[in-house]
Amino acid sequence: MTSPADDLIPIRESVRALCADFPGEYWRALDRERAYPSAFVKALTDAGFLAALIPNEFGGSGLTIRAAAAIMEEIHASGGNGAACHAQMYTMGTLLRHGSDKQKQKYLPAIARGELRLQAFGVTEPTSGTDTLSLRTTATREGDHYVVNGQKIWTSRAEHSDLMLLLARTTPRDKVAKRTEGLSVFLVDMREALGKGLTIRPIRTMMNHATTEVFFDNVRVPAENLIGEEGKGFRYILSGMNAERILIAAECIGDAKWFIEKATSYAKERVLFERPIGQNQGVQFPIARAYSQMRAGELMVHDAAARYEAGEDCGEQANMAKLLAADASWAAADMCVQTHGGFGFAEDFDIERKFREARLYQVAPISTNLILSYLAEHVLGLPRSY
Repeated sequence: MTSPADDLIPIRESVRALCADFPGEYWRALDRERAYPSAFVKALTDAGFLAALIPNEFGGSGLTIRAAAAIMEEIHASGGNGAACHAQMYTMGTLLRHGSDKQKQKYLPAIARGELRLQAFGVTEPTSGTDTLSLRTTATREGDHYVVNGQKIWTSRAEHSDLMLLLARTTPRDKVAKRTEGLSVFLVDMREALGKGLTIRPIRTMMNHATTEVFFDNVRVPAENLIGEEGKGFRYILSGMNAERILIAAECIGDAKWFIEKATSYAKERVLFERPIGQNQGVQFPIARAYSQMRAGELMVHDAAARYEAGEDCGEQANMAKLLAADASWAAADMCVQTHGGFGFAEDFDIERKFREARLYQVAPISTNLILSYLAEHVLGLPRSY
């Protein structure tokens, strides 16, 4: 289901070829054990796909956000799951845009070569959730270090990452003029911090997502690992969220394409009452509607990515892309299960696994309701609701 006039066909074909080596059996085995897809992530890294957004000067592929979105879409359209590694694509943007020359030279080439993994994003906390400005993790300056105390939750891939991008409060809320001030971003080397105040605890969820909660107990982070200016971290994090939404929206489009292809093929082959079930409009129409929803979401993803590449403010488009694509993938998932009937619940068909995985994107990385609130206030000019 490649889009017409797609100039990224060579990249898409390369990703499909790589994914063919990791069929449904591979993902099902991992899902049973809740195991991390190390071999798959290594293959993506070796092929240069995880360095897609790192500029050539730092050893990366120097590709566009559209190319990165195509990579993630094809992983999901092939039946895999890019959540095991997608954070490396968008978290490195904070380092690239706001890090010092020394930090870029030290970390980006090693990330591009696959020697370091930057997969963990420490923002969400148990008490604040998506109310990021109310986070409680603190970083206090002591000489040439910051001492970090607090807790993060839903920090995915922390057990499989060398580095973490951490958002912490460096100035108390009652001592800043604006709520958006006083937060800072750090690049934490978890290899050094583990066992020295850093504790990682896995959280078992309904899908294989390798997520964790992370505890900081007087963890010392070198001051040179502060990214940008102290107190400006919230703005730095926001600048990377549009890329995150675009890439995850592309993943949702890939999921929708997978579900639609599965349902279409099955509806052609499955014969009941001496006719293929796909001949019945009760089966046809939900598939056709899911296809229409997918194409609409796909256009929004392309629009958001084009605006991002042009350096435009694309908050509206990135949020709508994530909203529409997540809705399309969830609708396609439900349709696919319904089309398959009982077989939709059978492990060997992979549908129930992908169904569970698709449900996440109604909630993360930002919930549907918060996107609607953002559009209502910042696009339509309605009164602020929170």
